[in-house]
Amino acid sequence: MILYPKFYLENVKEISIEFLRKNNIKALILDVDNTLIDINRKIIDGAEQWCDNLKKQGIRICILSNTSNEEKAKDVAQKLEIPYIYFARKPFKKGFYRAQKLLEIEKSEEIAVVGDQLFTDIIGANRVEMVPILVQPVDKKDLWYTKIKRPIENIFIRRYIKSTEEK
Repeated sequence: MILYPKFYLENVKEISIEFLRKNNIKALILDVDNTLIDINRKIIDGAEQWCDNLKKQGIRICILSNTSNEEKAKDVAQKLEIPYIYFARKPFKKGFYRAQKLLEIEKSEEIAVVGDQLFTDIIGANRVEMVPILVQPVDKKDLWYTKIKRPIENIFIRRYIKSTEEK
């Protein structure tokens, strides 16, 4: 189903080099809001080291954010020393394709998209045949427009979890 991730993890730091190699993933596209930073723009503890370790292992990483605030995306990208694209308009395909070009990875199935929202990150990843990885939101607080969607997304997340338990 287009709404379902391939993997559901607690946070980005659960993505290890072993996990990526096992799943033939050579690059990561990361969301920002509630994936890497909380509502107060505090980056999750250990994110810099996690990102640095993956880059040293040859994993290519970039940010793809729907924020229209370039400074917010740029600030996180600078801390992680990775490129960024802001105002991506996920789940539309164009931003994902721009990120793929930026990462210089030819095969979309070798790229994982990591984010906290089904209706943007996961649907978008599935539409462009990248590997969708859903993570739990960093913070319980959401931006107002995400707060509206979150209860609906949670229904689908519960269905997804139930379907994986039945297998």
